[in-house]
Amino acid sequence: MGRAGNVLVLCNPQTANSFFVSDEQKSGGSPSGQVFDVTILSRLYAFVRPYQGRFYLLVGVILLGAVLAPITPLLIKQTIDNQIAGGDYQGLTLMLATMVGVLVVQAFIQFANAYLSGWLGQHVIRDIRVQLYEKILGLRLKFFDNTPIGRLVTRTISDIETLADVFSEGMAAIAGDILQLVLIIAVMFYTDWRLAAISLSMVPLMLFSTYVFKEKIKASFNEVRTAVANLNAFVQEHITGMNIVQIFSSEKIEAAKFRSINDEHRKANIRSIWYYSIYFPVADILSAAGTGLVVWYGAREILNEQVSFGTVTAFVMFINLFFRPIRMLADRFNTLQMGIVSADRVLTLLDSDDYTVNNGSYTPEKLRGDVAFRNVWFAYNDDNYVLKDISFDVQAGETIAFVGATGAGKSSIINLLSRFYDINRGTITIDGVDVHDYDLTTLRRQIGVVLQDVFLFSDSIENNITLGDPNITREQIVEAAKLVGVHDFIMQLPGNYEYNVQERGATLSVGQRQLISFVRAMVQNPRIIVLDEATSSVDTETEELIQEAIGKLMRGRTAIVIAHRLSTIQKANQIIVVDKGEIKEQGTHEQLLQHEGFYANLYRMQYKEVVGE
Repeated sequence: MGRAGNVLVLCNPQTANSFFVSDEQKSGGSPSGQVFDVTILSRLYAFVRPYQGRFYLLVGVILLGAVLAPITPLLIKQTIDNQIAGGDYQGLTLMLATMVGVLVVQAFIQFANAYLSGWLGQHVIRDIRVQLYEKILGLRLKFFDNTPIGRLVTRTISDIETLADVFSEGMAAIAGDILQLVLIIAVMFYTDWRLAAISLSMVPLMLFSTYVFKEKIKASFNEVRTAVANLNAFVQEHITGMNIVQIFSSEKIEAAKFRSINDEHRKANIRSIWYYSIYFPVADILSAAGTGLVVWYGAREILNEQVSFGTVTAFVMFINLFFRPIRMLADRFNTLQMGIVSADRVLTLLDSDDYTVNNGSYTPEKLRGDVAFRNVWFAYNDDNYVLKDISFDVQAGETIAFVGATGAGKSSIINLLSRFYDINRGTITIDGVDVHDYDLTTLRRQIGVVLQDVFLFSDSIENNITLGDPNITREQIVEAAKLVGVHDFIMQLPGNYEYNVQERGATLSVGQRQLISFVRAMVQNPRIIVLDEATSSVDTETEELIQEAIGKLMRGRTAIVIAHRLSTIQKANQIIVVDKGEIKEQGTHEQLLQHEGFYANLYRMQYKEVVGE
């Protein structure tokens, strides 16, 4: 029930990393400027703790894979130098069987690594996503007023999806690669230090090219994310406002804007492709150069009978095993770095304290419905007060109406009653009890709200009425629908109450959506009814139908009504005129007409409009 409507647009979580790019993303680093942010990684580990058994199993599998990596070249060296050179066919069979066994174990390790990392990542991001969404559900409306919806969608979907890669290609994988490099270097120097030195002669160039690639690809990834953010934001806004685009025949202008933004997206992606297309051939050339040097030096030493043929063959394999993790490390570090940035943004949202504090414990089974505002001051921003010293009383069963110009503060009053926002000063009581002392769920269930801008989910009519509450029966829904006068209309739809209204109720008219919102409020059987411009978007015939239903709905309940059409509130027990956040006039319809003030002028203007029609 915010002051402005919000539109939810989902994007591809694999490509759209963010609608909005933070300063950390623009710089391409973690919040602390480090790849290994210990604080964030330790907090992420808290989500791993329920699955720490599988986590440690994954670590063990990765380390075992790193240990087994140098074994195959050593077995081949042994086979060539001993079994083949010595003509030991029985030993050759045994060595081949051993190598097959090692390959089977390595294949199983690869399978276990892929499955365990994927399993762990998906379970962790499921838990984080659930916790984050529950956090968002508890945030107060002021937070949503100041936070674009696209940013929250990004946090909940793509940022959390990025975290899965931290577990599958992040810390554990990097540790495994580094351990593999250390073991291979150790085995190489143990086997032949001269060939080892020659094999590693290309490593400085490889490390330098890897570092340059890492920095360049990091910057290009940020450019891609920025381009994706602009692209998604443009598409979201213009699809939402498509009626305006077509009304003013701006299709060609908007298409030209989209082509320009799309070109930036294309250029950003091509730049990242360019760096990949340079780096991997360079890495292959350096690896091949190292292999060539080993073969050249090894062949000479073989002829001089200083080195065995098996040793040279093993070193050719060592080089391939050594350079492969170096190539992967650049990507893994970027994955980890982007994961750290995403984790920081998710954790920042999880740490937000911008939620409605529910410290109240008062849970009455039923309210009488007495409402009192005492010297209430309220501002959406700290100093810009939209309500100033508001005081009024409504007795149980009475109807109070608020009128005034747009922006006068009428909707803010009803938002405060349900604690969608908290007041700055003053008190609000229901049945003599401060609203802060009520359990928040109990309080809001006793207040039924019908808004001018009705929001319906892409779901059945029944689910839009009950909002998934299993305690509301079909009989209650039908009874409320008949009371409103919408039952016959619903029964004519395909599927009746199971009819899917599509996104935002697009398959229904404005009046039909409004009628369904009345049914939604009525099935809750609240003691206080709030109607915020509830009949301003319907035709005269539908309004008469709703007014009849309103009369039945408000019987025996406290009603708070905001209306532009003064004809709908003439029978209210009291009418309050609000202007610039202050109460200017207060009384019954007849009293205010006699006062000859704002209300009387407004009434005469509307009367002339009706007569003119």
